Amino acid sequence: MVSLRVFTDRSAAGILLARDLQRRLLQVPLLVLGLPRGGVPVAYEVARALNAPLDVMLVRKIGMPGQPELAVGAIASGNIVVREPRIEQEMPELAKTFGRLAEDQRRELERRERVYRAGLPPLELKGKTVILVDDGLATGSTMLAAVRAARAGGAGAIVVAAPVASSQAAQLVRAEADSTVILQTPAMLFAIGEWYQNFEQLEDSEVCRLLELARSTPAALPACETRRK
Repeated sequence: MVSLRVFTDRSAAGILLARDLQRRLLQVPLLVLGLPRGGVPVAYEVARALNAPLDVMLVRKIGMPGQPELAVGAIASGNIVVREPRIEQEMPELAKTFGRLAEDQRRELERRERVYRAGLPPLELKGKTVILVDDGLATGSTMLAAVRAARAGGAGAIVVAAPVASSQAAQLVRAEADSTVILQTPAMLFAIGEWYQNFEQLEDSEVCRLLELARSTPAALPACETRRK
């Protein structure tokens, strides 16, 4: 039986994930994209270990009304929309309001685009090996939206990387990504936070701090702006 681990925090998980990725034959050029907010600290360690640039793939989970942690779909930049297939059959009333829920999240996605990528040109994915990183995959909806956005952007190859995922989510993304690197897929996964000792909620300022650190090279990109209260 494979022993499962609880990660100390997202950075520690990212270091372990990076070690696994370093053993893979990844075609250059590489681009590491974290899924904000929780995926960015993980992606930061991956990018640093692979000596690759770091940026963000903007995605938003569409949560069930009253149960926002339960994903019923997701959106990503480029008008990518993923719907849970069971909505139409099991939740017809929710299916009718899905468009409104998606639009609410699109406004937040656009806000994050302004905050995290202020002044930067659109992501250039064409021909690159894009490594999509999150802190965990529960339903897989948000990562699937990210994969489809990267594919639409012309990525040469798409690698999905996460410290932990449900078997359902892992199967979902494997069907569309070119490869996956998932450290563990527990038989039962109720919440990603259960697999971290420290799983504090991240603020925009922390995401911006990590992006600025990654961009602080002789050819540094403009820093993202912090959210104004």
